[in-house]
Amino acid sequence: QVHLVESGGELVQTGGSLRLSCAASGRTLSSYSMGWFRQAPGKEREFVAAISRSGGNTYYADPVKGRFTISRDNAKNTASLQMNSLKPEDTAVYYCAASNAVLTVLRQSYTYWGQGTQVTVSS
Repeated sequence: QVHLVESGGELVQTGGSLRLSCAASGRTLSSYSMGWFRQAPGKEREFVAAISRSGGNTYYADPVKGRFTISRDNAKNTASLQMNSLKPEDTAVYYCAASNAVLTVLRQSYTYWGQGTQVTVSS
């Protein structure tokens, strides 16, 4: 069992930056690949970024490629999402999740989820 808690979401202006953190308790995060998803009001939860167990491989959704960076620190049992050049369309609740898969974009492949953190980008 893994308990995930996100933090770092807040109101930011267009073009600004935020760093989201995901802290885990329970089993060590190094046993799982990690992902970030987001859900805007009235929309489905969508994939944002994923990172392999070791951190050696990453994958990004096209809308965030080149602006967001996913990372992890297995020694600290944390994962992060650095978000730069934020746009109003990035406004959403952001969730971190843990998966037994090697590296996946599929929401259904993630077993453990955090409660989410709100990111709001003002225009």
